[in-house]
Amino acid sequence: MTNRTLPHDPYITAVCDALTAAGLEPTEQTWTDDGETRGTYCYLNAVITLDPSSTRELDDDIPADADWPHGLLLIWEWHTGIEADQGEPDKGPVWQFAELKANGSNEYPTGLPVYGYASPAAIVEATRKVISREIGAGHFHNFGQAQWDGGIIGSPWARHAELDAACEAWGTDEAAS
Repeated sequence: MTNRTLPHDPYITAVCDALTAAGLEPTEQTWTDDGETRGTYCYLNAVITLDPSSTRELDDDIPADADWPHGLLLIWEWHTGIEADQGEPDKGPVWQFAELKANGSNEYPTGLPVYGYASPAAIVEATRKVISREIGAGHFHNFGQAQWDGGIIGSPWARHAELDAACEAWGTDEAAS
């Protein structure tokens, strides 16, 4: 996490706690930030890095060939929507996932089929489906749409209205700067 408190820190902490409790402990490369602030492309983000290669023994539903040799990223972003008319993301939150490569870069992020303010339990469930490859990664040409037909997983976080208000206040403050 950053050295300063950001509106989404409690949410990401709750998600990390749920992942840890489910045996999917985030690595030390997990962080939150306010990306490209003070002007254009204002957004809040978080990256949760997992090493799911050792999870097969935790869950019989995870096939033996579901290795993620370099790790898995769970990415959360909240955009102000200021630049939506210029091709940037619409206003609001989104979850994505991406496979890490050996050189430290990652595959093109794919949308995770959960609510933008998904409950931590929903993130755990969706992550297990990604690890088992039940939810497949999209690619650049289909704009990161998950290969999944099971609909939205889980429910919104119980504190989603509070989080949304905090993100909105942050966005208003950033736009004024």
